[in-house]
Amino acid sequence: MMRFPIWMRAGARVGGGRAALRALSLAVCAAGVAIAAQGAVVPLKAALAQVLLDRAFAQSVADGRPVRPWPWADMEPVARISVARLGVSDVVLSSGSGQAMAFGPTMLPPTTGGRADSGAVTVLAAHRDTHFTFVKDLRVGDEIVEEHVDGRVQRYRVVAFQTVRWDRFAVPGDPALPMLALATCYPFDSTAPGPLRRVAWAERVGSG
Repeated sequence: MMRFPIWMRAGARVGGGRAALRALSLAVCAAGVAIAAQGAVVPLKAALAQVLLDRAFAQSVADGRPVRPWPWADMEPVARISVARLGVSDVVLSSGSGQAMAFGPTMLPPTTGGRADSGAVTVLAAHRDTHFTFVKDLRVGDEIVEEHVDGRVQRYRVVAFQTVRWDRFAVPGDPALPMLALATCYPFDSTAPGPLRRVAWAERVGSG
């Protein structure tokens, strides 16, 4: 059997080790790219959906009735909310499901604070890393404008913030005025699901 010199055998081991390291590095890089791509899917999906939702909202306003953003959609645009100070404008969807939240803020059915004559409370929910990223930058006094597809325009002013567990969410007190609540997951910089929600409360200050 042919025997190679020691230096040749050592070189082969070193070369093989370097090749293995290169292969491992490439595998790690590929995995990192895959994870990054997967993490970018939700924001990209949300951004692209807003283009179609903007068109559907404009068509809904023109027709005076909700128009689906795409034929197989199980939700419809019902309003648009905007915050001028932050340059925010998002189309709000009719369904409160988690699937709909991948495309935009969703509207839950209005509730009352416990009395029949109390102001209605409308809750909007969205993801903290897409459409409700701006909630962390809201301030008391900011105006939120809600435009409905039927032409109604309602204006709200932020009056308070609340951090609460999702299963303990409740209307604060007994509101005398209609209120709007923007709810999203908390903390804002976390990537893991958790029980906390950050809620921005706003009172209606006018309509038109």
